[in-house]
Amino acid sequence: MVAQYFAHVDTWVFDLDNTLYHPSANLFGQMDVRFSAYVQRLTGLDAEGALRLCHDYWDEYGSTLVGLIEHHDVDPHHFLADVHDIDISHLEEDEGLIAALQSLSGRRIVYTNGSENHAKRVLAQRGLTRLFDAVYGVEHAAFAPKPTEGAFARVFAKDGLDPKKAAMFEDEARNLAVPHRLGMRTVHVHREAGDHDFVHHHSDDLTEFLSQLAR
Repeated sequence: MVAQYFAHVDTWVFDLDNTLYHPSANLFGQMDVRFSAYVQRLTGLDAEGALRLCHDYWDEYGSTLVGLIEHHDVDPHHFLADVHDIDISHLEEDEGLIAALQSLSGRRIVYTNGSENHAKRVLAQRGLTRLFDAVYGVEHAAFAPKPTEGAFARVFAKDGLDPKKAAMFEDEARNLAVPHRLGMRTVHVHREAGDHDFVHHHSDDLTEFLSQLAR
């Protein structure tokens, strides 16, 4: 049974986007439009070139924001407020997920590469706010993104969690490499199984997976 591998866990760490809601909600589709428009205004590139630059920075630095800070001296607070100004009204409460999260023994936190404000908006829309003890955005990591080690170090130190007694749920496999190295139990969510040796478990249904861990 999968629960035996989580018997030691007292802190449950969840990514936000495409993890605590299904990727079919396509919030990133809206964000990509805003990313591109922001970079067009900043650089004078056309829409295609701006979006390509966003993706290039994401590949190189782990986030578009870091590339924009490094190369264009962008104010990160202004950027995050702009790109997260999206419509999330189609997100719905999920009673099954709420019940599954409630069944977990210990603390539950959110750690996202997005902003704290974006995370809190999404959690509220999904009916999940009261279920989490803390919410950490990229600003709590001094705007360094997952998967960089320093980002995890800052957030985990701020929270005071013991990685060896924690589990991490992520839709981006590369963001699980550092947690695995720190001794966390790692779960890749909403993605097909791959061959990453730093991923302990895969699940295309977070609610069903969590329901196996109730204790």
